[in-house]
Amino acid sequence: MIVIDCGEKDRNTSAARRNPPVQPSLEFKLLRVNLWSQKAREERVDEKTLRRFLGGRGLGAYLALREIPRGADPLGPDNRLYILTGPLTGMAVGDTRIGNGRYHAVGKSPLTGILGDSNAGGKFGPWLRFSGYDGIVLEGVSEEPVWISIVDGEVEFHDARPLWGKGVVYTEKRIREFMKMEDTSQGSVLAIGPAGENLARIAALINDSRRAAGRTGLGAVMGSKRVKAIFAYGSRKIEPVDPQGFLKAAKKFMEKVEANPVSQGLRKYGTAVLVNIINEHGALPTKNWTRGTFEKAYEISGEYMAEKYLKKNSGCWGCMIRCSRITEVKEGPYYTPVGKGPEYETIWANGANPMIGNMEALIKINYLLNDMGIDTISFGNAVAALMELYEKALNGALPKDKAEKLLSLLGDIKPTWGNADAVIELVWRTAYRDGIGDYLAEGTARFTEAFGSPDSAVHVRGLELPAYDPRAINGMALAYATSNRGGCHLRAYAVSFEVLGIPKKTDPLKIDLEKVQLVKFQQDFFAAIDSMVVCKFYTFSTGPEDYVPLIRAATGWEDFTAEELLTIGERIYNVERLFAVREGQGYRDYLPKRLLEQPLPDGPARGKTAKEALEAYLPEYYKLRGWEDGKPLPETLQRLGLNEFLYIVS
Repeated sequence: MIVIDCGEKDRNTSAARRNPPVQPSLEFKLLRVNLWSQKAREERVDEKTLRRFLGGRGLGAYLALREIPRGADPLGPDNRLYILTGPLTGMAVGDTRIGNGRYHAVGKSPLTGILGDSNAGGKFGPWLRFSGYDGIVLEGVSEEPVWISIVDGEVEFHDARPLWGKGVVYTEKRIREFMKMEDTSQGSVLAIGPAGENLARIAALINDSRRAAGRTGLGAVMGSKRVKAIFAYGSRKIEPVDPQGFLKAAKKFMEKVEANPVSQGLRKYGTAVLVNIINEHGALPTKNWTRGTFEKAYEISGEYMAEKYLKKNSGCWGCMIRCSRITEVKEGPYYTPVGKGPEYETIWANGANPMIGNMEALIKINYLLNDMGIDTISFGNAVAALMELYEKALNGALPKDKAEKLLSLLGDIKPTWGNADAVIELVWRTAYRDGIGDYLAEGTARFTEAFGSPDSAVHVRGLELPAYDPRAINGMALAYATSNRGGCHLRAYAVSFEVLGIPKKTDPLKIDLEKVQLVKFQQDFFAAIDSMVVCKFYTFSTGPEDYVPLIRAATGWEDFTAEELLTIGERIYNVERLFAVREGQGYRDYLPKRLLEQPLPDGPARGKTAKEALEAYLPEYYKLRGWEDGKPLPETLQRLGLNEFLYIVS
């Protein structure tokens, strides 16, 4: 990599704005920020590395495995936070909109202890590229809280002490006032809330006030480095090597997306269109994963939201689907100003799981979680587990000392099933680590372990599961168990073939070994998608072959193929697994006891567990992956050109 000390570069910002530089696609520029010294330097990633990992998630995983020391404390100075774009981020010719407004964050997770990563839309990814850089690496720890501005390549550090302890909405407002860019169409702010500052292991990164890179606790990593926010703005143009080729490929790509009924459903009802669908399949986890259907599902559905609370839909930069909901509760106890969402996962985690069937309450909870910077999935699981433990404490089913401690920490909070007011109070308690919130901030696995009921936590590798019960959609059993970052539906989304019939329809209750191939295909494909970095919702109507002409035109790699794209994804998936193997934990594939031993009592999957499916799928998966007991074999690494990491498995 070529290294340039930013402090030694003579930048004329006003001149850059008059004559905005055109960024060649293959020149991937990393900004390394040393927080100890408050200095930044520029690195340029070579083309060979880009072709192996593309950018985003892939480049982040590769750099993390090389640079984060084995055994590093996720909340210590040796951890790094990578905030990265990809070769397609922020690229457009004319009115092309291919879902390329995203970025990917990577670091060692304080929640799982292995590699953590998360993805977000909005505008921060494109504006980061426009500002002069394709990625940021935060290293070390700042002595005092800071926020960082990047404007046309010029990097400045600012005192964040007046913002410390404040919510994300207030933080963005003040930063924009300071930068004299109060128009939200100018630039983008990525920030943490009090949860990240207080090192809550379920803290999120929030950009544009309401877009979350929520999973794996990376907000706490940014908080541990005492960085409150990053503002990005610039006038650099991101142009493809072959503009006409890109335009032609993008138009064809957009036609496929527009014609797809899933795209149309997402535009009309948002991600919450899934609430009724998943409930009908008996796969909507309810009452802390003890049931698969929720009697108030319609009252928290996308259809109901559109009827009662939707102001308009919106989308990320470069989006043609526009699935995001803009909602408002105008009056009453759950008054909420105009804001985003809630999305399907938030609705499920904080609705069906703790049995809250009130959309107004969910809109309020969602707004507060975003403002405090908390992952909505992890929080909803933790709250549902708390409700279960509270019930056990009252019924004498917890050890006496644990029950007394729990009730003492709760004080006058009564987290009974369906109690939305208690959940709202718990948002604040978690963000500021007050009382019982100090335990919820640790994540569901640590919280339930501390109170003597570890099986009440539904997680894989410490990361709480999302909104699809694998007892009713059994392809998700393999997807969850083998996800490299822990319980996740975005590594492989078996719902697409089990429920939606994409690319083909399978029976969600039948053991079918073809699902193993479909899961591996999605894992590899999605790893590449996260590295380009583009939106996964577009994959409902597109396949690897549809991205090849876009990559060729963007980069000039004329011999790039769909096979190479999937090989890149497979390489990334193995690098992520190697991080866990090197750490000595997190590479064993499993599901929580509740899903393996406790049959669903209701719905189409009544009487089913996930045990049979996992036992059938996992051995076939290892054969297909070239792994043994969750570890990549040496010959697999050699085939993927990962010889530099053979020491990890030898």
